[in-house]
Amino acid sequence: MARLKETYLSEIAPALMQKFNYKSVMQIPKLDKVVINVGSSEARDNAKVIDNIINDVTLITGQKAVPTYAHKSVANFKVREGMKIGVKVTLRGERMYEFVDKLFNFALPRVRDFKGISADAFDGRGNYALGLKEQLIFPEIEYDKIDKIRGMDICFVTTANTDEEGRELLKALGAPFAQN
Repeated sequence: MARLKETYLSEIAPALMQKFNYKSVMQIPKLDKVVINVGSSEARDNAKVIDNIINDVTLITGQKAVPTYAHKSVANFKVREGMKIGVKVTLRGERMYEFVDKLFNFALPRVRDFKGISADAFDGRGNYALGLKEQLIFPEIEYDKIDKIRGMDICFVTTANTDEEGRELLKALGAPFAQN
């Protein structure tokens, strides 16, 4: 699965260097980390929900997920400071490239009526955010063993300075952007 990292070093980096006329190889944008976040509103009523989400995210990413806690109390949401409200995992290195490869080549094509991901979800600094509606698109998740269908937020953090550089990097890594 280290194929994507090798492809980046041998093909993608030189192509980006030529396209954007970088003077140094250190200017070439690269994928820094991938952060997967799952928030859950039913976690405030049932503490076991967080354990189920941790198991699902750990299966998907291959790395143990950690719970996230509320920083503030919000009466309207019935949330107190310090309550477990979600799960996150930060992927770097080999696991990051394996997850990106699996997401772009196996999981996203399994989405019904998939036409590509939006090219407009960049933050202005080359980072990209993607939301998924269900965890079932990943091959590790078995439909019979989940308690509830949950979505997740996936954030690709790059070293790119502009959205255009970030878009080219993700496109070169295999991101299936929608054709406008």
